[in-house]
Parts: sequence; structure tokens; C-alpha cells
Amino acid sequence: MSENSFKHMSVSELQAVMADKSHVVVDIRDENSFANGHITDAINLTNESMADFLRTADLDAPLVVCCYHGISSQQAAQFLISQDFTDVYSLDGGFTQWQTDFPDNIER
Repeated sequence: MSENSFKHMSVSELQAVMADKSHVVVDIRDENSFANGHITDAINLTNESMADFLRTADLDAPLVVCCYHGISSQQAAQFLISQDFTDVYSLDGGFTQWQTDFPDNIER
């Protein structure tokens, strides 16, 4: 069996699929940063909320992991693949890039 791996997604690619709500966006930044602004409809995924998320999430739904700059999200995306999620993306550039490119699509 070959090991699955996460894929990369640009902020413009995410913007393009946001309208149909097909992708679940999880933001792994700390709760304070998340509260101060996040991608619309994103779920704040913390160490505390991880167990519930893993128990209730659709493992086959496309999942996009967002962090500050797109570095930490790669490790988190690989972890989610190891938890049997099948379609996982790391958001290149993270929330910082999203904020620059799509300032109108931020929820506070």
C-alpha cells in the first residue's frame, strides 16, 4: 500500500472553490489569532478540539489546512492524512497570503 500525501493549494485556488462550499477549511493558528480574523467559514482546529474534529469530520471531504505562512500546515496536513483523511491540502502562503490577496473574505 502506498502512503498518501497531502497536496498544496494556492490562496487563489481556495478562493475559486469557496463559493460551492465543497472544501472544509481548518485553521491551526492559536485561538487569539483566529478570533482576530480568519478565512470565512474556517474551523479553528486546536489540540483541544482535535479529538472531536477527528470523530465527527467527513474523512472524504476535501480539507484545506491553514496556518500563518503555510509551513506548519504541511505537518498538520500530513498528520490528517495519517488519520485517514483522503483529500488534504496545505494552503500555500497561509492566512498571511490570504489576508493580502482577499482582505474582503475575512471573518472576525
